[in-house]
Amino acid sequence: MDRLRKRLAREEGFTLIELLVVLVIIGILMAIAVPSYLGFKDRANQRAASADVREAVPSAEAYYSDQNTYAGINYASLKAIDSGLVANSVLDVKVVPAGGYCIGATVGGKHSWFKGPGGTIIESSSGGTAPNAACPTP
Repeated sequence: MDRLRKRLAREEGFTLIELLVVLVIIGILMAIAVPSYLGFKDRANQRAASADVREAVPSAEAYYSDQNTYAGINYASLKAIDSGLVANSVLDVKVVPAGGYCIGATVGGKHSWFKGPGGTIIESSSGGTAPNAACPTP
């Protein structure tokens, strides 16, 4: 215990070299961690956009079941069927001229869309087409 007190009593600090080594180690760890984090974030945004679209598809089919047409389908009509849909600023709902609908969502710059009925969810790659371009207006 006496040795510990003597060691603490000495007023020695870290040398400049020791501090620089620590900074280099922290820099290396950041160079590894930041790109991984950004990749995780991009994949999470893409999956969130796909989930938003997937959530709206049953409401679109319920709309067709009630109206016998997709004409007039929009975000407000889907929100009336399912009040738990995502915010209006993220979800884009349009009527497709061929008698269907297109639902698009954007989250964090990542896009997903669905052309229905009977389509599949399409996810954009980095810098891909936004839902507005993939879903033609009537």
